[in-house]
Amino acid sequence: MPETHGYLAEGPRVGVRPFTYEDEAEFVARVRESEELHRPWLFPPADPQAYAAYTRRLIEDPTKAGFLVCEKDSGALAGFININNIVEGGFRCGALGYGAFAHAVGRGLMSEALDLVVRYAFGPMGLHRLEINVQPGNAGSIALARRGGFRLEGFSPDMIFIDGAWRDHERWAITAEMVGA
Repeated sequence: MPETHGYLAEGPRVGVRPFTYEDEAEFVARVRESEELHRPWLFPPADPQAYAAYTRRLIEDPTKAGFLVCEKDSGALAGFININNIVEGGFRCGALGYGAFAHAVGRGLMSEALDLVVRYAFGPMGLHRLEINVQPGNAGSIALARRGGFRLEGFSPDMIFIDGAWRDHERWAITAEMVGA
C-alpha cells in the first residue's frame, strides 16, 4: 500500500492526497469491486493502462487536480474527488467529479472528504466557485452535493457525453462565500 502520510487536508476519519502512479493496484481493484455501484453514472479507470493515463492527466494538466480519499485508520482508498476544467483569472472555478468505492458507501467518508476538498480549493488553490454536474437519476451523487452545501442552479439537457449518449445534468454549485472560506 502506498505511503498514507502527506495529506493535503485531514478530517477526523479521512485524509485527501494527490493521485500517484503507485496507487494503481489498489485503485483498479477498488474500481472493479465498485462497478455495480458506479454504473451507469461513472466509468473510472479499471485497468493499469487506463489508470496510468488518467493519473498522468491529473498530475500534468494544470486544469485538473485529483484527490484520493483515504481512510486515516488504515490508509485504504475510500474514493476520489477531482476538480476538472480549472479556470483562473476572474473566473477562478472548477468542476467537481467524484466516486466512492463500494466498501466506503454509507459511512460518511465522502461527505467528510468533499468538505476537505472544497475548503482546500477555496483556500490554497485560490478558487472561488465549484460546480457539480449530476445526472438527475443519480440520487447518491445529488445527496452528496446537498450534504456538501451545494445549491441547485439549473438543468442542462444533453450536457455531457457518457456511455455513448449525451446525458441531461443538474447543475449544483458552491462559492467561497457560502462556506466562509
